[in-house]
Amino acid sequence: MNTENSEKEVIENESETLNQSEENAADQAVPEVEAAEELTVEQKLEEELAKEKDKFLRLFAEFENYKKRTTKERIDLFKTANQEVLQAMLPVLDDFDRAMTQISKSEDEVLLKGVELIHEKLKSTLVSKGLEQVEVRVGDDFNADFAEAITQIPAPSDDLKGKIVDVIEKGYKLGDKIIRFPKVVLGN
Repeated sequence: MNTENSEKEVIENESETLNQSEENAADQAVPEVEAAEELTVEQKLEEELAKEKDKFLRLFAEFENYKKRTTKERIDLFKTANQEVLQAMLPVLDDFDRAMTQISKSEDEVLLKGVELIHEKLKSTLVSKGLEQVEVRVGDDFNADFAEAITQIPAPSDDLKGKIVDVIEKGYKLGDKIIRFPKVVLGN
């Protein structure tokens, strides 16, 4: 029996040793798996950080574009803020031009000088607010971007065919924007 007990003890000792070595191997494998998990967690965090940086940069660029756009719109608004008032004044300026033409036909020099002074003052005030006359003359080529054709008439001469024969109404622009196109008659 002693030999049987001793054999049992040896077998039990060997199985315990095997179990302990398996446990030690498993314990060593766990840190390796945890290390692999930590690397993937680190990689995930780095990927998330990269995504957030990209999102931040895009948002920052979008905000900068928004600031530039609103600044440009604000500047344009200031440039054309007087547009409605100036457009309302254009018929008055036209009437003044017609009156000047009729008064210049009269022989009253004092009346002509007085009206000329008022006319120039009105024009200079409107020019100081940004109003400019669109230059279109008889004989110029017609450009639909800068003038509006009212009608076509037979050209008085061959050199006026397809060109401006008469300017019915002056055109004006405020800054770079045309607020009233000149109305012209074309030669056909």
